[in-house]
Amino acid sequence: MHRTGSYCHSGKHLLIVTLLLFFIISCSTPTKLQPKSENYSERIKFVVLHYTAGNYQNSLNALTSQGVASAHYLIPQLHDATYHQEDIKVVQLVDENKRAWHSGESAWQKRENLNDQSIGIELVNEANCKSVEFSSTHVKQMPVCFYPDFQAQQIELLIELLKSILRENPDISPTAIVGHSDISPLRKRDPGPRFPWFQLYQAGIGAWYDEAVMMKYYKSFSSKLPSITLIQKALNTYGYAIDISGRFDEQSQAVILAFQQHFMPWHLSKKADAKTAAIVFALLEKYFPEQLTLLVEQYKNELLPKRVSNDLMKKGQLVKTFPEHEPSSRELVNNRASFKSYAHKGEIIIDNLSATSADIYVNGEKLSIAEPLIPYKRYHYSLKKRTHTGDNILMVDNIKPEGAQLTITIPYPELNTTTPLDTKIKSSGDDKSNNLFSAVDLLIEKDITNGFPGAVLLVQHKGKVIKHSAYGYARKYADDGTLLATPVTMETDTLFDLASNTKMFATNIALMKLISEGRLSVNLPLSFYLPEYSGGGREFITVKDILTHKTGYAPQIKFYEKNNALGEAFYSQNNNKTKQLIINKVPFKNTSKMNSVYSDINYILLGILIEKITGLSLDAYVEKFIYQPLGLDNILFTPLQKGWHKNQFAATEIAGNTRSGRVHFDNVRHHVLQGEVHDETAFYALEGVAGHAGLFSTAESLAILSQVLLNRGGYKHTQLFSDKVLDQFIKPDDGNGSYGLGWRRANNGDRAWHFGPYASAQAYGHTGWTGTVTVIDPKHDLAIILLTNARHSEILGDDKQFSFIGKEFETAKYGSVISLIYEAILSNKTAQ
Repeated sequence: MHRTGSYCHSGKHLLIVTLLLFFIISCSTPTKLQPKSENYSERIKFVVLHYTAGNYQNSLNALTSQGVASAHYLIPQLHDATYHQEDIKVVQLVDENKRAWHSGESAWQKRENLNDQSIGIELVNEANCKSVEFSSTHVKQMPVCFYPDFQAQQIELLIELLKSILRENPDISPTAIVGHSDISPLRKRDPGPRFPWFQLYQAGIGAWYDEAVMMKYYKSFSSKLPSITLIQKALNTYGYAIDISGRFDEQSQAVILAFQQHFMPWHLSKKADAKTAAIVFALLEKYFPEQLTLLVEQYKNELLPKRVSNDLMKKGQLVKTFPEHEPSSRELVNNRASFKSYAHKGEIIIDNLSATSADIYVNGEKLSIAEPLIPYKRYHYSLKKRTHTGDNILMVDNIKPEGAQLTITIPYPELNTTTPLDTKIKSSGDDKSNNLFSAVDLLIEKDITNGFPGAVLLVQHKGKVIKHSAYGYARKYADDGTLLATPVTMETDTLFDLASNTKMFATNIALMKLISEGRLSVNLPLSFYLPEYSGGGREFITVKDILTHKTGYAPQIKFYEKNNALGEAFYSQNNNKTKQLIINKVPFKNTSKMNSVYSDINYILLGILIEKITGLSLDAYVEKFIYQPLGLDNILFTPLQKGWHKNQFAATEIAGNTRSGRVHFDNVRHHVLQGEVHDETAFYALEGVAGHAGLFSTAESLAILSQVLLNRGGYKHTQLFSDKVLDQFIKPDDGNGSYGLGWRRANNGDRAWHFGPYASAQAYGHTGWTGTVTVIDPKHDLAIILLTNARHSEILGDDKQFSFIGKEFETAKYGSVISLIYEAILSNKTAQ
């Protein structure tokens, strides 16, 4: 096939020879019938681009002399001393209908020997590679390559030529315009990293990826890189002839270098890194979307941690089989373990598999156990005489007969909730002169006398509840706002609206459990679990971003009001509608470098996530799989719908959600709130159950959950989450040390108003709008739970600027109470 324009031929008198041949052949060719068949396809499927690695004359000689190389076209360079034309002209060396010898041993998109199916174009470019020899024979020779830029005139002429070829060869797809290194990556490097593939793409020639799609994959792959097997499959799907070996071998390195030269010449790492994988997947999404689907599913399977059955979760803090299956060569590290206990507490459970005897030591003292041991029998022994507070040591020796085994279980520590009588303060009239916490009592009782509504304080230290006191009143006001003649006294078992402590003691613990079971990863996009969470950049938001409030959502959206900030389209007092608005309608600031900015939306989304994974409502899941296994009956959502009476709860706002008549919207409550979640979004828009608010609890139930946290994941025979997951949640966030994953951290005094000045840097906890605060300090084996109904008070101010009187008291500011508790414990040698 011949082309018009800036082309020249290397032979003379070609036209005369062609005419003579035509007349000779026409005289000797028999007449043929030529009915047309539709059963054919074009021969040309690919275009392969090369550089010559020499000047024009040397290149021409190599491609036209007798030998093994040729090409259909050659494009010279200007200012080449061996090229004597004023302008660059395309030199056609082989007719397109003929087979040029340019690709050699090659393969692309499951086709081999591309000489049969391709057009080869050579560009004069004096690139060259030389091997650098090292003195050491153990070091492989490394090529050092020089790649000159291609001339702009060359590329312009190449684009013109390619457009002409594509018009006449419609079977050539964008992904079929390739370089020699693409089809022969182990042998070739041309056309090299200086070749302007993107410029060709901008001219409508060849393939390129979309930046936004690439960034979507890059964010995921930066958290978890696809396996080398999956990257090999992706490259093979795109066209590269790479064996799926599952190893980063020589062929993989060569193919990846060829790919990087083509699509990311600024990043010639030769590594199967996140950038490279992201571009491969972005190309597949654009050009091979059907084939990509299976690869994405395989990637999702790689992301999921190995799921752990509830039956396989540990039944104690230590569950270990002795002797160890793979002992160390260091003899004195074998058949030993440590466990947490409190003085004169704990038990050991021995499940004998086949032993007749064994020596078991706790803190160096040998246990008296049955002899002989009976195979397949379980034994229980108390450790009260051998344990101390802190880390304890277990050693197992002399298991007989040889080859016999036994499994030892030590349950998690249990909280001693029996409290000395002198710490149980019922009301302001009790004598507190001998109380360890007398300064705390005086502060809170003074506030009660001056009008603060009420509180319950619980302090647990080293496995014991050392203070559990009730102060003031659970309810002081009638529905009309007047003081009750007989206010309802606060009791230690009064339940409180926890407000944002719901996030920690319902949502966070549920997430930690699901992660420990292998059902969830915080590093995955939320859309991995909620596919409907999509559009506008939602695909980039990970579960971790949501936990650390780095999503860009507004702090609050008043769905329950028609005149909310987003307009009436976002008005909802319907649970399902609200969730749909949150999942794919509520706007957010789309930025990859967002600081932590609190938003209710984040934990509402996490509640929805838990429901999606478990197939249960949030309240049903936490009550059945977290609270009930711990024996907790006094912690729940929507209690009035489950048989509880409002008098069992501390009251919050006096006039519903009206701020004493200052706030108005449809269906607003006007009565004293007691046993109903105060949070407006949770109550009106989400039927009282939400990831950010809605949980009610006694202080003692929170104490049991706090002991789970101090035990690093479990309580007695129940493990809720692993210690590794706990560490993941409470370690400081990279950008803000006062945040963990959801949890707030003391962070060396950054939040003294919450944790006081004495909390260790390890301390974590949360606060709640209604007047609740929790502090968990692993260093001191301490937890503090202060529950107040500070919002059950009058409101001062005008319609725009107003405040609850209860929040002005020192008790409701948290830090002073927390400080006095630390002072009482840290300065008391007995408590230490």
